[in-house]
Amino acid sequence: MIEYENLGKLNAPFFDEYEKAFKQTLESGWYILGNKVQAFETEFSAYCNTKHCIGLASGLDALILSLRSFDFEKGAEVIVPSNTYIATILSIIHNGLKPVLVEPDIATYNIDPAKIEEKITSKTRAIMVVHLFGKMCEMDSINAIAKKHNLKVIEDCAQAHGALYKNKKAGNWGDFGAFSFYPTKNLGAIADAGAMTTNDSDLADKIKTLRNYGSKTKYYNELVGFNSRLDEIQAAFLSVKLKKLDAINQHKRNLAKLYLSELKSYFIKPVVHPDYFDVYHIFNIRHEKRDALKEYLLQNQIKTEIHYPVAPNKQKAMAGIIDNQITPIAEKIHQTTLSLPISFYHSEQDILKVIEVMNKF
Repeated sequence: MIEYENLGKLNAPFFDEYEKAFKQTLESGWYILGNKVQAFETEFSAYCNTKHCIGLASGLDALILSLRSFDFEKGAEVIVPSNTYIATILSIIHNGLKPVLVEPDIATYNIDPAKIEEKITSKTRAIMVVHLFGKMCEMDSINAIAKKHNLKVIEDCAQAHGALYKNKKAGNWGDFGAFSFYPTKNLGAIADAGAMTTNDSDLADKIKTLRNYGSKTKYYNELVGFNSRLDEIQAAFLSVKLKKLDAINQHKRNLAKLYLSELKSYFIKPVVHPDYFDVYHIFNIRHEKRDALKEYLLQNQIKTEIHYPVAPNKQKAMAGIIDNQITPIAEKIHQTTLSLPISFYHSEQDILKVIEVMNKF
């Protein structure tokens, strides 16, 4: 069986260093906002070429706090792609703001800059982009629109650790870059974890306060804050894996190259362009008979996933919130997309086997 993912196998190369890092952290007696968090924040900000990194409890919290830091009025609108994981939209709702869905480019699956301005109103305050599957959005065009309309830009970088657009990394284009370190990510922890990057020192200071109950000094609270702190153990593990992130990304790019070159043309494959350095957190293809293809692969001992089976505006939780927004392109993607195995632990032989089976479908 070729599994879609196996976190034990994925993390096996790091076990020895994880054990050392765990032992050091355990013996230090300092488990919240200590030296391990500070070290990872320094290392990851350097990796992203940003001035600041603030460790948080999850990627969702990074999105929530980024919006909270701007103090937008209740009911203000935030532009967001219609083709995204629900967390992006939840962060807007949890701030009392209105998500305004913009359809993706059917070729890249990312928000289409040409469709943004028609959705901007006097209530629009920000554009929240999502670098889906490890491909960055067209950030120069998006930033130009944001500047024209005086809007904030937040990058959802949950799937784009190390991805580049025009040689500039994800998390270094907007006011904030929000990262998830969920275990399956290219830079994954072994529990929920997240971080935010920014080049604005005042915003960085505010996020540090918000994550810690709104407090800069213990027991003195300046803001209505949250408990959203990256813990010392996860920070220690992330520092270990960060050293290998470029190798992880390159391995996945090598596997993706096999899919791109060898899969038959009746599968719709990800587009490749020299302006983009894609890191393939997910390698997705599209096919009109997606469900039959998924079952066929399973019968042939190959597991796949669907990212995602239901468009956000079709989720039960979104009834009365965004279910009246029409998104035929996003829904088409959700009906036809299939994610193929592309883990750091997969070998080229694994991928060639998947290709061999798929090409007989």
